[in-house]
Amino acid sequence: MQSFRTELENPVVEKDIIDLERKIRLFREGKIHDEKFRSLRLARGVYGQRQPGVQMVRIKLPFGKVTFKQLLTIADISDEYGSGNLHLTTRQDIQIHYVSLDRTPELWARLEQDDITLREACGNTVRNVTAAPTAGIDPKEPFDVSPYAHATFEYFLRNPICQEMGRKFKMSFSATDSDEAFSYIHDLGFIPKVNAQGERGFKVLLAGGLGAQPFLASAVDEFLPEDQLIPYIESVIRVFDRYGERNNRNKARLKYLVQKLGLDEVLRLAKEERVANKVKTYPINREALPQPAIPDTTVYADVQPVNPLRYEQWLATNVFEQKQEGFYGVYIKVPVGDIDTATARKLVDILKPLVADELRITQNQGLLLKYVRKEALTALYNGLTELELSAPGFDSVADVTTCPGTDTCNLGISNSMTMARVLENVIYTEYEDFIYNREIKIKISGCMNSCGQHGLAHIGLHGSSLKAGTKVLPSVQVMLGGGTVGNGVGRVAERVVKVPAKRATSVLRSLLDDYKANSITDETYHGYYDRQGKDYFYRLLKPLADLTTLTEEEFVDWGHEETFVTAIGVGECAGVVIDLVATLLFESEEKLGWANDAYAESRWADAIYHAYSVFVSSAKALLLDKSINSSTQAGVINEFDAQYVDSGEFNLIGSFNDLVLQINKNEPSEEFATAYLAQATQFLNDSKAKREALVK
Repeated sequence: MQSFRTELENPVVEKDIIDLERKIRLFREGKIHDEKFRSLRLARGVYGQRQPGVQMVRIKLPFGKVTFKQLLTIADISDEYGSGNLHLTTRQDIQIHYVSLDRTPELWARLEQDDITLREACGNTVRNVTAAPTAGIDPKEPFDVSPYAHATFEYFLRNPICQEMGRKFKMSFSATDSDEAFSYIHDLGFIPKVNAQGERGFKVLLAGGLGAQPFLASAVDEFLPEDQLIPYIESVIRVFDRYGERNNRNKARLKYLVQKLGLDEVLRLAKEERVANKVKTYPINREALPQPAIPDTTVYADVQPVNPLRYEQWLATNVFEQKQEGFYGVYIKVPVGDIDTATARKLVDILKPLVADELRITQNQGLLLKYVRKEALTALYNGLTELELSAPGFDSVADVTTCPGTDTCNLGISNSMTMARVLENVIYTEYEDFIYNREIKIKISGCMNSCGQHGLAHIGLHGSSLKAGTKVLPSVQVMLGGGTVGNGVGRVAERVVKVPAKRATSVLRSLLDDYKANSITDETYHGYYDRQGKDYFYRLLKPLADLTTLTEEEFVDWGHEETFVTAIGVGECAGVVIDLVATLLFESEEKLGWANDAYAESRWADAIYHAYSVFVSSAKALLLDKSINSSTQAGVINEFDAQYVDSGEFNLIGSFNDLVLQINKNEPSEEFATAYLAQATQFLNDSKAKREALVK
């Protein structure tokens, strides 16, 4: 695998890839614990599939931006290393499936040649930073949030403060008060604002999340000045890293830390961390992202739409005027987010003369095209029709969001992809008027963890199972009444009833028929749901939950021919906790190396944080020798004092707490970095000596 090493211009990236290759080799040789290796590869975008022996590779595309060249590169790579399919995700990533672990370093190197990364696309890291796909062209936006999302992505990529957190951390940037990026379900969500003085800033939402237990985020700042965006995020992440849960993955999100400590205390701790931040102010380069290249063509052939009726529907539902006069944004509805590579290549050929060289992946697994001239719309529609990508009803009731479910995910309980296609077909064939309804959202997940965002849907379904006598059948939990209200306010869908999965079509028909018959003119779905009440919908759907009328077909899941069997593997969405003493001490040595590298490059804040990690990892290793496994870094620090310092087993001048937490009492200067790194080095050496004495 020598070829890629000389082709990469970025030495940091090259080192990353070589390190992954080396650790795969050590893992194969049995020299790295399998759980530790799992954590390592997840942080590099490599995720285990339901199928043994192959991986899903998640490509991190900040705010969903991808050029024609990048899309073609990803298609080539999917053909060479994967299954020849591109899956668009709700976090604006692209996933490739069925990849051999041993080929992932080579795959990564190929991607990096076109400035595409896998780094921190999975694992206990800052995940892909999402943003409204319309950012930059939205007529209602106060300003383009794209440069702010990009700056956030760049600042926290490979940042020491967020490489090994208790669990993942998600952020979003909406374009307007409509809250297109769902700020209310993120660890940090941002909505752009302009104050009376014309200054830019953001409304800040903190500690939201979906999963099996959804939490709505709290509004914590109505106007955070733009130059305080990055420092604010850094302070919050530092608190999450130190105080967040690490043993119980089900409680390891920021929302649970707020529940445990209280919102005011988390905000106080974040304010305390500002002293240690790498930066106190961070001006955003608004020109960091070049405008996409727009086709020179201004004269187009006079063509007629291949299907005039569908064309008019498409114009009404998938096309809008940009804020740039004379140009239009065009949405492409991508069924279940899947595009095969042959279609992707043909799509690029069609788009090149008609649209700007920048696609945005949308949160509902579609694509947004930019800078389309009115005269080009018919040719674009005809081209998309050839590829079966011109269906009207983007982001409408007919545009169902879904995760891969049991197709590839370890955690999937029942099928979601085929079910989504079937439900969409019901809309197009029986309820065509609903393709104009962009208020009601239908979202499906293969399990309760909400990767398909069922928790924020007006009509949400998640995979489950039911017992009927001695047999088990696939089912769906029906959830209703969730969704976006606006300006950071959202609603979590309520669990109403569980029904056999094959009856999902009947559920949809019952709900839409009732809505048509009983909603009031201009009434929102939220208003209709609240007026009728949860019990009303339970009684409406209860007959569909009757298991005395089951047919043999209902024991077979959507898209399958065999009888249903629940088969849930170990999920990897959040990585794992490593509790091996030797591994922790080895990690401490590795982190000390990173600290010394950062120090040599005068990156004082990074050196200091790596040194902090040396203290914590070394202390945790010694605590494990006493069978003490603290669930937070703050707990490790306190327990080390109680078990080792107070008892006199480990000699320190003062407490371990005072030693380690110098980090948030001092500016990240060269002087402090020098002293702190020396203290961390000494502590690691003393810890290794202590460990050696214990095992003799």
